[in-house]
Amino acid sequence: MALSKDQAQFYQQTLEMTRKQIGDLNTQIEEELAKVKDRLAELKNAKDAAKQIYDGACKMLGIENDLEKEEEEEAGQ
Repeated sequence: MALSKDQAQFYQQTLEMTRKQIGDLNTQIEEELAKVKDRLAELKNAKDAAKQIYDGACKMLGIENDLEKEEEEEAGQ
């Protein structure tokens, strides 16, 4: 079944419009992923800083750093 000129034009416009929508969505996805990566890096830095403080407090108290031990056990699993 052959398409009329109007039908072919409609489908061509649909192709172009949806291609643009897909491109826009891909751009939005990449932007959101970048935000998530930045936030994860911030959280990791905060966690690392807190771990250093915790480790220093353990050393000042003369006790074992139980968090290090737990992380080593988790890494071994």
